[in-house]
Amino acid sequence: MKFFNEFERKYNRYAIPNLMYYIVILYAVGLAVYVVNPMMFWNIYGNYLCLNGRAILHGQIWRLVTFLIFPPSFGSFRFTSVFFGIIALFMYHSLGQTLENVWGSFRFNVFFLMGALAQGLACLIGYVVFKQEWMLTTGFLNSSIFLAFAMYFPDAQFLLFFVLPVKAKWLAVAESAVYLYSFVFGSAADRCELVVSLANILIFFLMTRNYKRYAPKEIRRKSNFKKETKILPKGNTRHRCAVCGRTELDGAELEFRYCSKCEGNYEYCQDHLYTHKHVTKEEGK
Repeated sequence: MKFFNEFERKYNRYAIPNLMYYIVILYAVGLAVYVVNPMMFWNIYGNYLCLNGRAILHGQIWRLVTFLIFPPSFGSFRFTSVFFGIIALFMYHSLGQTLENVWGSFRFNVFFLMGALAQGLACLIGYVVFKQEWMLTTGFLNSSIFLAFAMYFPDAQFLLFFVLPVKAKWLAVAESAVYLYSFVFGSAADRCELVVSLANILIFFLMTRNYKRYAPKEIRRKSNFKKETKILPKGNTRHRCAVCGRTELDGAELEFRYCSKCEGNYEYCQDHLYTHKHVTKEEGK
């Protein structure tokens, strides 16, 4: 949307680069405290750090930030919690860093902060409307990061149980099915928490979409361009990756894009679009 683009140009300089790196540090601190003394962690987190609508309305606004110290993939058993917690730290750092590389630091900051604020809003609604003191952690926030990643990279593979390769889109479908079940058969409070906590995904994508491409004039222009494009002689190609040299002849599933940050017309395949070294004017000569 136009207003979001203007908002980004105005406040882009305030974005925090590598935001997920600092979030993972918070996760690691929480995991370390849990390893040293699980009882102390739960007492401190539950009494002073977690999201709690009643406490926030009574002035404990720091909970809107300190709840982020809760690491992902906590379980009931100490070894299982620590082991999968460490794995989760690396995974979410990779997911967040990838999204930041695709969107840019500012947009990833907006996405993550919107999710954190949505969590805070959910616990406030729970207390004010449903008279319940929900203790919300980072669960839905981490889920929104994974679902956003799956939307951009549906064919990325994860090793389920470190053995079975599963594409991100199928994991996202399974996770969405669990949330749908909770929404249908859960209480009104559960529905409210689920909708508010994950609404940032829908809101963010609606704000950042380029609706100009759906305008009738733009659709007609693209259609005319395709009709006027001449057929290349056999053996010639239209696209070639500047890193690996692959062309559209190497696979129908390959996609090619030009990099706006490189000086010159350098085209890259989807595997190198976000991982290549940007070409400067001196290097391009």
